[in-house]
Amino acid sequence: MALLPETARRVDLLVARAQAEGHAPSLALGVVRDGGLAHLAVAGEQPRPDGDLQYRIGSITKTMTAVLVMQQRDAGRLALDDPLDTHLPGTPVGALTVRQLLGHASGLQREPDGHWWERAEGADLDTLLAGLTPAKIAHPPHRVYHYSNLAYGLLGGALERITGTPWADLVRERLLEPLGMRRTTFHPTEPYAPGYVVHPWHDTLREEPRTDTAAMAPAGQLWSTVADLARWATFLADPDPALLDPATLTEMCAPVSISDLDSWTGGHGLGVELYRVGDRVYVGHGGSMPGYVAGLTVHRPTGTAVVDFANSYGLRGGHHISGLGRDVLTHVLDAEPPLPAPWRPATPPGAEAAELAGHWWWMGLAHEFHVDAAGDLVGGPAGRAPLRFTPEGPDRWRGHSGSQHGEILTVIRDEAGTPVALDIATFVLTRTPHQTP
Repeated sequence: MALLPETARRVDLLVARAQAEGHAPSLALGVVRDGGLAHLAVAGEQPRPDGDLQYRIGSITKTMTAVLVMQQRDAGRLALDDPLDTHLPGTPVGALTVRQLLGHASGLQREPDGHWWERAEGADLDTLLAGLTPAKIAHPPHRVYHYSNLAYGLLGGALERITGTPWADLVRERLLEPLGMRRTTFHPTEPYAPGYVVHPWHDTLREEPRTDTAAMAPAGQLWSTVADLARWATFLADPDPALLDPATLTEMCAPVSISDLDSWTGGHGLGVELYRVGDRVYVGHGGSMPGYVAGLTVHRPTGTAVVDFANSYGLRGGHHISGLGRDVLTHVLDAEPPLPAPWRPATPPGAEAAELAGHWWWMGLAHEFHVDAAGDLVGGPAGRAPLRFTPEGPDRWRGHSGSQHGEILTVIRDEAGTPVALDIATFVLTRTPHQTP
């Protein structure tokens, strides 16, 4: 569904302003909604962007590496708490776990040894591993959030050892081809935007090298387009179960570490960055390589996302490509909130569910439960996020939300078989405020 004209005009203005004030040779941004590209905003002429022009996506590549890891976890070929030594034996950092590496909680240093890997031709996996020393662990695991590109080079190496398939083939076969992302490639494929550094004093352009980062490719190698990255954003909002269990992606979006302990507006899950903006939490990732910056920001509850690229190394004047994406996404969600699902009459609930609906009490606090269309028991204290319980057997229900997620609700009956109490993880609710549990 296309954006409303006034929303599209505001998005175009934000993009034009970021390109002009940020001195980007070209800038492209796509708003994704309902599984497709709802709006394309472009600015700049070096070259003139469109939805099919390739840019380098940098660390957005990490989100794909993380999904490949989780595919292997779901297939039983690795566990998140496996030490790295299980899959890449003999390294001096082998005690670090897959989970720690995915969530930047391992304490591993940011970069591998040698020249700046993003701007130099890469080395093979054996060379990368040979450069590891115990000193590469800068902090004890889980002590601090410490972003590590090196961690993703090692995860890519572990994937190759587990599957017997090079990472580049793995990402193409397991993700890009099934999702129809034919313009997302290891090397640039015409048409693509050259990447530049803009001189700070006279605004001339210096073209940057387009490197093959080899063993570090899982951390930031890929090239993509607005149209293709819109498909990836749609996947991160609601994955195809044939490629990844939706519950696994939800697991990936739970915080492993908080990146700003002063304000709690950012964090990292299992391969995805988390951004809090007001009452919303977005998931995604930023990316940069010499000559390029990119952003991917997804609001999973509504399936709305923004993808954006520029072909200069950083933007000036306080502009940031990921910040632009968050600003645009927030504006779209505020300006065009999704319509609520229409109310429809329910089918009559099952006998047990029906007799549990209504008012219950705990410590003088009223709870109210109703049965929804799926047959779940939904409710709780007024004014709080609703609890949800799914039937698991006679008089046994499993919590699926909030503080009772995973907990058991047991129905307590009197001698006549009438429900008189609900035992929710030892907290007993009764039918009247003064009834004794």
